[in-house]
Amino acid sequence: MVPMQDPTFDDVAAAAIRIAPYVRTTPLLVMDGLSQRLGFPIECKCENLQVVGAFKARGAANAVYALPEPVATRGVATHSSGNHAAALARAAKLRGIPAYIVMPKGAPRIKRAAVEAFGGQVLECEPTLAAREAAAETIVARTGATLVHPYDDPYVIAGQGTVALEIASVREGPDVILVPVGGGGLLAGTALTVRRLWPHTRIVGVEPSGADDAFRSFSSGELQAQTNPQTIADGLRGALSARTLRMARAHVDAIVTVSEEAIIAAMRLLFEQSKLVIEPSGAVTVAALLEGKVVGRSAIVILSGGNVDLDTLPW
Repeated sequence: MVPMQDPTFDDVAAAAIRIAPYVRTTPLLVMDGLSQRLGFPIECKCENLQVVGAFKARGAANAVYALPEPVATRGVATHSSGNHAAALARAAKLRGIPAYIVMPKGAPRIKRAAVEAFGGQVLECEPTLAAREAAAETIVARTGATLVHPYDDPYVIAGQGTVALEIASVREGPDVILVPVGGGGLLAGTALTVRRLWPHTRIVGVEPSGADDAFRSFSSGELQAQTNPQTIADGLRGALSARTLRMARAHVDAIVTVSEEAIIAAMRLLFEQSKLVIEPSGAVTVAALLEGKVVGRSAIVILSGGNVDLDTLPW
């Protein structure tokens, strides 16, 4: 794969064509109850209904199918707590190449099971970013596999940007769009696309207050460490990269944080009112509305995933 600079809107458009056979067009639904409660129309982009249960299928498929054949045969590798891991394992299986997945100890059982079901070869490591990166580097050196980073990869970011491209194909831009942020791949891809198609739409990233490196990094303009994150939203415990921070600072209007109580309340509301199974990481956007962190004339929230371990529901 030829190294890329930061992805462009043209890369997002190319990704949409490349991944079309391998991902699902997810619905954009009106949230009637929450809209009435807050007094403005709210719609949700249901990436919980994406293949592998998360938007990560998009970026992983784009990265895998962008690989030249001689490179692809050596396989792909990554480190991930779950959704990217499953997405990469699935994309590799579809292409018929190996997938080597580093997962931290304590990763949700349902997410590890998904990786293994797609034939991914799982290596456990300590639950720190340094341990994950070191283990992934070892695998790449041993196998010659291509590292597909969960978010600090231009092909992955371009693939995630197709979420917003898909929304734009069916409606005009809202006043505000809310995006979960962990490592920042979805936020970067969404912001790049929205800023091109809907220049007047506000773009707001949302993360847990117990894992607020993106909020601190965005505010200061310099990468801030993610140390011992404490949140139920396991998919948002990662830290921004220099690339995703740079893209966020270029295109995003704000990043806000939400409480654990609001995340749980949002999950339950989505279960009960919208009949949607949403994992904590995907519910932070609704949590921001519930806490009044974001208001507007109209809003779209991205529900980024639905891989919930039903044995550990927080109620």
